[in-house]
Formats: sequence, structure tokens, C-alpha cells
Amino acid sequence: MSAGGPGSDSAVEVGTPHGPARIHVRRGDREDPRAVLLLGHGAGGGVQAPDLGAATAAALAAGLHVALVEQPYRVAGRRAPAPAAQLDTAWLAVVAWARGEFPGTPLLFGGRSSGARVACRNAAEGKAAAVLCLAFPVHPPGKPEKHRLAELDGVEVPVLVVQGERDPFGRPEPAPGREVVLLRGDHGLKADLPGVAAAVTRWLEELSPAPR
Repeated sequence: MSAGGPGSDSAVEVGTPHGPARIHVRRGDREDPRAVLLLGHGAGGGVQAPDLGAATAAALAAGLHVALVEQPYRVAGRRAPAPAAQLDTAWLAVVAWARGEFPGTPLLFGGRSSGARVACRNAAEGKAAAVLCLAFPVHPPGKPEKHRLAELDGVEVPVLVVQGERDPFGRPEPAPGREVVLLRGDHGLKADLPGVAAAVTRWLEELSPAPR
């Protein structure tokens, strides 16, 4: 199913082994975008999260298209997240759709919180050109020993992490190929949405090799 022409917004449903995912496509003014940014939502939230909105606006202004991905459990009306394996399988089904919808266009993966974890876990198999993590949940609040850093450390393409300074889920350290931008606020990143947009804008400008 077509997702509309340049300058248009549309929503399509993509079949996955766990039910349909819903993709909200935001197309910029360029018919031939530099890249397409796939963005996933947090565990209990949706694609309307303010930080996802700020990242979307920045990507559109930078010449990308954006596809906001609603996981099947959310499309079905459930708030409790699906198991990680189901999230990953559904994400890769969306990636396959995106490669058919935007042939030859580089794909960037991203998301907030749980969606950032999904993006990291599937970066290699999905052949992501880069990964954007908004509020990566390093560990459950108060349980630093139960960290998920292996998911982030395993990404071999450029990564930007935008994290609140007071995030109770912790914050990762910079590493080769991984930039970490700290903003005022907590896990929601609502306290500095202009900062989110500015960090994403600068990172997209500096990606090397830059998506076309």
C-alpha cells in the first residue's frame, strides 16, 4: 500500500506475525529523501510522545522522511508491552515494508525508551545506517545491576543517545561511535524539547557518510 506523495502524512497498516503494526508516515518536501527514520514508541506510551514529535520535526527539516511505528499490541488496544521477541519480529516486518516502500533509501532506526531498545537490538539484522535513542532505559529505576547496556554496546553504526540528566532509568556513557547528549529533565525529555530537536538536527548534519 502506498504511503502517499511528498509533503503528505498518512497511516498504513503492515502485517506482522503478531498482528498489524500501524505506520504513521511523515513525508518531507523532498521526493527523494536523504534517508527514512523509523521511530518506535515507549512501552506504555504511543507515537504522540513529545520527544518523538521533536525528533520527527528535526528529521523532516533535515530532508528525511519519518515513519512512526505503532507496535501490534498498541494497535490492538493493549497498554502492557509485548515480549521483546515479539517486538523485534514486528519491527523487522516494518523494516521489510520500508525497504519496499522506499527502495534504495538508507534507513535509520530509532525510538524512545523501549523503542530505543528495539532499534538497537535489530540494527544489525535490519541493516540500519544509524540509530537514534531517546531516553534509552539503561536499567529499571533503582536497579542499576540489571542493566541493558549490551543492547546499546552491540550497535556497530553511529548512535545518538539523548538522555535526561535526572533520568531514573540511568544514562549511558559516550563510546566510540556513540554520542550522548544530556538535557535537563527526566525520562520523558519534556523539559527541553528544543534541546531534543537541536541534538537530532546536529547529529543528522554530522552523520558520515551522510545519507543521501
